[in-house]
Amino acid sequence: MSQTTTYTGSAGARSAIETSTIRAISWRLIPFLMLAYFFSYLDRVNLGFAALTMNAELKFTPLIFSWGAGIFFIGYFIFEVPSNLALEKFGASRWIARIMVTWGIISALMALVNGVTSFYVLRFLLGVAEAGFFPGIILYLTYWYPAEYRGRFLAAFAIAVPVSTVIGAPISGLLLGLDGAMGLKGWQWLFILEGIPSVLLGIVTWFYLTDKPEKADWLSAEQKAWLKSRLDAEIAAKRAVKHLSLGEALSSPKVIALSLIYFGFVGALYGMQFWLPQIVKAFGLTNVQTGFVTAIPYVFGTIAMILWARHSDATRERVMHVGAPMILIAVALAVSSYLTDPSMTMVALTFAAIGVFCVFGVFWTLPTSWLSGTAAAGGIALINSIGNLAGFGGPYLIGWVKEATGQTSTGLLVLAVLPLLAGILVFIGGHETKHEFVDQGR
Repeated sequence: MSQTTTYTGSAGARSAIETSTIRAISWRLIPFLMLAYFFSYLDRVNLGFAALTMNAELKFTPLIFSWGAGIFFIGYFIFEVPSNLALEKFGASRWIARIMVTWGIISALMALVNGVTSFYVLRFLLGVAEAGFFPGIILYLTYWYPAEYRGRFLAAFAIAVPVSTVIGAPISGLLLGLDGAMGLKGWQWLFILEGIPSVLLGIVTWFYLTDKPEKADWLSAEQKAWLKSRLDAEIAAKRAVKHLSLGEALSSPKVIALSLIYFGFVGALYGMQFWLPQIVKAFGLTNVQTGFVTAIPYVFGTIAMILWARHSDATRERVMHVGAPMILIAVALAVSSYLTDPSMTMVALTFAAIGVFCVFGVFWTLPTSWLSGTAAAGGIALINSIGNLAGFGGPYLIGWVKEATGQTSTGLLVLAVLPLLAGILVFIGGHETKHEFVDQGR
């Protein structure tokens, strides 16, 4: 059977070929992409652990730290859409490799920070370098997975986010203990040793990733035919509703609404991510203990993320699976701001982390269900870029409140407003499930 033939075998044969195709794709792509995203996220948020010693040594105030944490997302925002369009033009293997090598180098160069200016410049350049990676992978996975598999495998890829903290937090805490080795501070070793793997993995990416299914020599002709038939049917269903140009996608009210929803989510995500180590350290723990305790909410978030995404795919329901966890985040952050007992605070923040990662695993099924082609490349990138502006706003908001009140907990209460509004928007906006799922003779 040729690669371009529409697959029309029996229902039983389709079931067998479907299983083998999805299994082959998943074993080939998901572990590698998880590893890449693991280092991407680790290099983005390890600043939270570096701050445990770096802030005092460089005399950074909470506002200076907040600006440095957040300015990453300004560079990220500016170059996000162009980067995703470049991925579609040049291919995932080349463009993702370029992203990984440059961000790894700049992340390691963070060891050279010696004042406010160098701190801001390098964080901004790190955002420029990494722009397009996450939405690029989201777009890339739509080339390989039909809609009914997308939630669980987007979650499998995104599991690298909580895992990067579960593994990275204790490692980062330990690396701070290298203080004085070869004349370098512990926080400098943290940046260097966590940046180098991204460069090496980026080089491997150039040779390992396959740009499109038709180029996959690791799939059989029959598997390629089944996948092409299923994905073509989904694209046709989307275009039957409305085929959007790039300009129409970028100005679509639905894309703007999803951008605002993602903004509320990202504000909570990074507000917690950058400040949680300092919240935990304030309990009176050592750097190593802080690393292990910080990992606890992310362990539970990881488990919940996978189970929630699988449930969303199984029930073919998206709105409740995104909106309800958003409300959970808001409630948990608000409750945590009133607690003074360390144990109870960690319980509340664990529920907040569960909500965060349940959203993360399902949210991207919303835009990918109705965007395709160049419109998908631009629309996904725009949603991610606008949403990630909250990566500046969330940490800055907490830093500003902390400097004004002396209390990080008050910042968490203010931060809770963002996911609350986002959750309400999800329920108002709804979702056209019939446009997402295409049944092939089932």
